[in-house]
Amino acid sequence: MTRQDDRLHREKSSPGRQTDQRYLHAPFQKTVIRPDAIQQVKDAARIDEVVGQFVNLKRKGPRFLGLCPFHNEKTPSFNVVPAMGIYKCFGCGESGDSIGFLIEHEHHSYVEAIRWLAKYYNIELPEEEATPEQAAEQTERESIAVIQAWAQKWSSEHLWETDEGKRIGLSYFHERGFRDDIIKQFQLGYVPEFGNAFSISAIANGFNPELLEKAGWIKRREDGNAWDFFAGRVTFPVHGLSGQIIAFGARTLKSDKKLPKYFNSPESALYVKSRSLYGIAFAKKAIVEQGTCLLVEGYTDVISLHQAGIANVVASSGTSLTVEQVRLIKRYSTSVTILYDGDPAGIKASLRGIDLILAEGLSVKVVLFPDGEDPDSFARKRPSSEVLDFIAKEAKDFIVFKADMLVREAEGDPVKKAAAIHEIVASIALVPDACIALIVLATMQSLARCAGAGADQRNEQGAASAVPQKGRRRGSSAGSPGGRCCTTATGVAGSRHAAAGT
Repeated sequence: MTRQDDRLHREKSSPGRQTDQRYLHAPFQKTVIRPDAIQQVKDAARIDEVVGQFVNLKRKGPRFLGLCPFHNEKTPSFNVVPAMGIYKCFGCGESGDSIGFLIEHEHHSYVEAIRWLAKYYNIELPEEEATPEQAAEQTERESIAVIQAWAQKWSSEHLWETDEGKRIGLSYFHERGFRDDIIKQFQLGYVPEFGNAFSISAIANGFNPELLEKAGWIKRREDGNAWDFFAGRVTFPVHGLSGQIIAFGARTLKSDKKLPKYFNSPESALYVKSRSLYGIAFAKKAIVEQGTCLLVEGYTDVISLHQAGIANVVASSGTSLTVEQVRLIKRYSTSVTILYDGDPAGIKASLRGIDLILAEGLSVKVVLFPDGEDPDSFARKRPSSEVLDFIAKEAKDFIVFKADMLVREAEGDPVKKAAAIHEIVASIALVPDACIALIVLATMQSLARCAGAGADQRNEQGAASAVPQKGRRRGSSAGSPGGRCCTTATGVAGSRHAAAGT
């Protein structure tokens, strides 16, 4: 550890260091927000502005309408009424004001909701001495939130202000092509190689070792001594919808293949991985404006695309896509474009996740990057206009993409071809909108005819006939404009059972 690193380490470890102790020790302080300040926050809050940070709202006269964030729906029934300062869903019955929305939607405590609103409206919150009962009400969730915020500042300072951080961490980010403004926007950081620099500093600043471990920053040996879980790694904060830091990913910079490339925060009272998307806080506004969400795999994919001026992008962070993540995207758009790096094994592994997207009623397109390229490397080498043109040109409907991939893999094997066709029809059967399902089915049949598929075409038509004909008007067909979509809803629903073999 260099002299400069040692100085910064001592300063951060010293209990006498002049810093905002009230902020650092918020979970343990014995003060409460003054009632007049709380009332000022309530008076300033506009329900449409607050809810609009999380839900895509459209004005309908004196109210706003959107898809309810508290239950899954296809037709908007979530009403926001600015004149009354309330929201109300006529589908599930959820209702409340701005504070109630933050409590229910963001799982904030009452105090966290007040602080969120005060920050949003730039209102100072003077505090006064709390009663013992009030001090005891502070939660583990609030404590971990403060730890994560403090840890981000600590790791970012070590990236920018120490020789080790600049030589190792900052050099790595620059080698990846990240500009300084992007590094600061995403609040990237570095944890020194010295095994317990973070834990010494955090404990010296009053943080509870048990909570530091729950937040994922330290591990404790049998003798009780702590060591830094992210030592020698660059850090990527994971932000919740409101911009609050809820977790971290940390990448090793060593070439040792025995080491996991990434360590990630464990799930906690603050962080549930299946409900989180990396980059969503930075992307939600752009997703609404662009009308679509770009879905990638990793942190650096998101950052490089942002640097290229493409902000409507989020990442699943290398995990299988979940229903909760899909519904999170659906709050802002019903269209998803998935960007793949061309790895066949990775694509096949993700097919189930894409079926989840279809089942939630979203339209899905797929973009395949050239061999040896991924969204990160592609965006770093080209201007944003070229990246956007490539995505627009190469985007394929997912079911068409899946059909092409599976049928090519089954080339020359009739049994595999039949299995592929049944798998394709199973995906079509997941589409909840009967009209769209029938249009996709007709498109597949048309593609087969254009390709002169012969026996393959007969196989596909045979598989398509698994969709029951009940309710279809006499003389009409799936691809015929004369066929009323609404009369075939039962048929498409029935195809789910046919595709499953039931």
